[in-house]
Amino acid sequence: MSRSSPKYRLLERFRNVFEGTRYKHRDSSIGDSIAIELYEDLHNLHKSQKLISRIENHERVINVQNVRQGVKARRGDGTFGELIPGEDALALPGFKVARGRIATVEIGVEVKILAKAMIKQIDRVMTDLGNQIQHFKRKGGSPICVAVVGINWSPSYTSFEGDRSWPTDGKKYAHPIQEAAQAESRLREEIAGKFDEFLVLRFRATNSGAFPFEWIDYRETFRDYGAILTRISREYEKRF
Repeated sequence: MSRSSPKYRLLERFRNVFEGTRYKHRDSSIGDSIAIELYEDLHNLHKSQKLISRIENHERVINVQNVRQGVKARRGDGTFGELIPGEDALALPGFKVARGRIATVEIGVEVKILAKAMIKQIDRVMTDLGNQIQHFKRKGGSPICVAVVGINWSPSYTSFEGDRSWPTDGKKYAHPIQEAAQAESRLREEIAGKFDEFLVLRFRATNSGAFPFEWIDYRETFRDYGAILTRISREYEKRF
């Protein structure tokens, strides 16, 4: 990567979920905090003038509750669409994309993180991902559907439930590295093709000690994400 390469906010936010802090797998706000950065990266990339103009004029916003007015559907981690007429858009410091209530979904993002016990939960994760596409599309429209899936390749991992810790042992509790390849293979074979874009983030995090974090191959991850942002921008120009 050159010195002029962009610094992607989504990748930085994902890193910060683990690095130097305990990962709380039951915290539903984490997915939201990662997903909203995709829209910031789309804006910063400046590949779609239509998207940039609508964001800067507050015609398109991220929904603060991830729902559409009058539409009953499961919340995604990041829904972006047309602001309801007469509603106010809330601009937050440090963000170009405002928040507000939306009438439509033009881009929907769902985030999943597989930190440990991947095979045990893989069927549920794939079901959730598949169902989310249908919820994004409820009440018509053709939203751009994006999945961001983190897969841990660490040789060990510790999860926490209240004051109790649950370290992997490689036997009863498999280490992440023992399941990562199989988990990714199943996701790609069985669910990835249903999304417009499917980003896999490979990383190592032990969730213990000093809480280290490491990308498996940052250059490749950077390129994959940059290519996805470019394709989303081009598709937005055509679709909306």
